[in-house]
Amino acid sequence: MAKQSNENGRHPVHQGGGYDTVASIATNVADGFRMVAVGDLIVTRPLTKYQGSGFAAIVKILQDADVTFGNMETNIFDIRSFKGSPQAEYGGAYHVSLPELGPDLKAMGFNVVGRANNHALDWGVEGMRETSQALDQNGIAHAGAGESLAQAVAARFLETPRGRVALVSFASSFTPLSRAADPAGEAPGRAGISPLRLAKTTVVLPEMLESLRRIRNALPGFKPSSEDPNRVELSGVTYKTGDTASYSYEADPRDVANILRNVRQGKQFADFCIVTNHGHQPGNWSREPPDYEQSFAHRLIDAGADAYVGHGPHQLRGIEIYKGRSIFYSLGNFIIDDLRTPVGADMFAAYDKDPRVDTDAEVTVNEMARGYETDPGFSDPVFYESIVMVSRFEQKQLAELRLYPIELGRSRRLANRGVPRLAPAPQARAILERLLKLSKPFGTRIAIANDVGVIRLRPSSSL
Repeated sequence: MAKQSNENGRHPVHQGGGYDTVASIATNVADGFRMVAVGDLIVTRPLTKYQGSGFAAIVKILQDADVTFGNMETNIFDIRSFKGSPQAEYGGAYHVSLPELGPDLKAMGFNVVGRANNHALDWGVEGMRETSQALDQNGIAHAGAGESLAQAVAARFLETPRGRVALVSFASSFTPLSRAADPAGEAPGRAGISPLRLAKTTVVLPEMLESLRRIRNALPGFKPSSEDPNRVELSGVTYKTGDTASYSYEADPRDVANILRNVRQGKQFADFCIVTNHGHQPGNWSREPPDYEQSFAHRLIDAGADAYVGHGPHQLRGIEIYKGRSIFYSLGNFIIDDLRTPVGADMFAAYDKDPRVDTDAEVTVNEMARGYETDPGFSDPVFYESIVMVSRFEQKQLAELRLYPIELGRSRRLANRGVPRLAPAPQARAILERLLKLSKPFGTRIAIANDVGVIRLRPSSSL
């Protein structure tokens, strides 16, 4: 029997009927293979013809890769012929793009995108299907959404000259009705996205827990019973004691098993596997990932992932190198060209606007200023600063990461805001120094040379 490994040793062997070996989860790309990854694509129009702001230099980086990934956080369809409708349950805003975005994404260099996120069904199943069709027509591989859970969580593939790439996409932040389901007996399946359900617990100090317990006991309808002295459930929220007030998450074991199986299978049929997660936990205000994510990212890599790409909180989080493979806890925003139109009636109502008086743009500006729930919205400059990540492989191993700082024009007018350009020198260094600080707890060293971050790894013949 093959030996299981420690953190710095060989990858563990999955004992699945005797098929899997260390070789089945090894990176197998040809020398010079390059992967580019960016964060959220919130884009409403074609941009490759846009000559302002230095966007062309960014496009060149995207195009010079074997595989270029982004999180597709919008729908693509023509509102004039669209048969669906804006949903009452939506991801915080209605994201929709012109049909011309499909070929424009391809022209930018994108050839794989993740679909599992909280905006995938803003416009219902009809919007999800039209988006799938637009991506298919332009040869862009996509994963994370489908006609059933089995289709949504399945790996999708891209053929490149230096190796076959698999993509598995799931979301830990999603609207409840967007979760896909498989058939059960006579009941048909449900179209939607691949979910990672999380059970959330609020951590409080012991004296706080006792106050919550007294409140719960005083409420009508409470029936005393034996319980854990370190936990209280109040109005549907679970509280437990800890050293500091925080939030804690536990991933649903059924979703975990389903995702891990599809990662393993994706890698068995590919040379390289990207796994991507869209999650806002614990909130868009946080620069640190939620407490469940690191161990789960490690399990995904042990199952065969060559790179884990997180996005969702709209800002950068740290980078980790685990067993020679990259973990990006959040790549932030890449494009937030959010000229959102049309806007559904529910969103007008949510921001106390009148569609007979106010414009779609005024709703958008109001939403970005207020943010979601207790999050700071897009008033903080860090939401407009991110990186383009370029990884290069030699000898079938990750040899180098290059991190290109970008800024999205926070101070520009709405019609020009959100299109990335390479950040000027002082800002670039500030972005990289912030990322270095966020990555330090993971033991990651980032060198800064000519306003570009560099993480160098020593290729080795062993895994």
